[in-house]
Amino acid sequence: MTLPTGVYRADQVGSLLRPKEVLALRQKVKEGAASAAELRKLEDEHIAAVVKKQIDAGLRAVTDGEFRREWFHVDYLVHLGGVEARGALQSTNQSKGGVMPPRLVVTDKVTHPQPIQVADFEYLESQIAAAGAAKGQVTTKVCIPSPTMLHFRGGRDTIDEAAYPTLEPFFADIARVYQEELADLYAAGCRFVQLDDTNLAYLCDQGMRAEAEKRHGDANQLAKQYAALINAAIGQRPKDMAVGIHLCRGNHRSQWFAQGGYEPVAEVLFKDLDVDVYFLEYDDARSGDFSPLRHLPASKVVVLGVMTSKVPQLDDKEEIFKRLHEAAAFCPNGLQQLCLSHQCGFSSTMEGNDLSEDEQWAKIRLNVEIAKQVWGDDLSV
Repeated sequence: MTLPTGVYRADQVGSLLRPKEVLALRQKVKEGAASAAELRKLEDEHIAAVVKKQIDAGLRAVTDGEFRREWFHVDYLVHLGGVEARGALQSTNQSKGGVMPPRLVVTDKVTHPQPIQVADFEYLESQIAAAGAAKGQVTTKVCIPSPTMLHFRGGRDTIDEAAYPTLEPFFADIARVYQEELADLYAAGCRFVQLDDTNLAYLCDQGMRAEAEKRHGDANQLAKQYAALINAAIGQRPKDMAVGIHLCRGNHRSQWFAQGGYEPVAEVLFKDLDVDVYFLEYDDARSGDFSPLRHLPASKVVVLGVMTSKVPQLDDKEEIFKRLHEAAAFCPNGLQQLCLSHQCGFSSTMEGNDLSEDEQWAKIRLNVEIAKQVWGDDLSV
């Protein structure tokens, strides 16, 4: 079968370990000892280098490594009008070092005053061209948080009641601002966008599901509401722009936060969501078995995250072969509906997972090597 635009047999979720110089300068900017312009210049230099490394490693879906972000979601969402970061989230799931994501608060009507990712996309695209990649052989991949990320972790008290007495207009505004951002990206030349979503995966965790019901009501209805929100957000994209969704159970300094198989959301995920490709976390037993893939439509593709970005050791090649074939048994078109990746990026937050850059690149090269052994040298078919 034909893979969606921008999807490859050896693929990646997107984030890469942040260079130490970038982290150090970002801290100086926070302290007022350096400027944002200095930081962007240094980020540019490192993004140019990491583009070449990705291409040299054999990846064809190339990102900026999320080098410009501290958090995979916050640094995007705070650029929306009416959204602010205030304090930190409170949760029963504490991260290493006690670090918790900023708490996002909706203080006014949600708006899209200007493009958020276009300048970053255009710089990334220019560096792919500068690296000598043949046109059409490499995709400039843009990762943005799912529209659900502005709702799930907060409750009614995080959304200003004067701006939104009821939540229907709130969801409509979120969908509209995503439509506008996708239109801006498309006009700039972007043809593949990945939505990063923890929330549908968190609804697979019994404890997190119970907590979500305290905030939002029935979890089954919430999953359907989120599918409708995502569909509205991406529903106006042109036919030649592909959209994927990555489901994550948490990825902070090699730590995970949720567990449980996809069965509680499988039908909504595969039957209701109008995305082109799913990036699914399947690196260990806490992700459950492959049986939810029986709901996968014959026309869609899963990038199977059976490799892990959380530990420095290389995955066992034979075990990856075995798991790919186990998953394929549940897919209508078998292996042709699958691609291969790590379960998540290597640095969903700026701290990164507990491995070195050399170990990261060795794992990426192994991903490409295994994919070629399974599907052949042409990773686009």
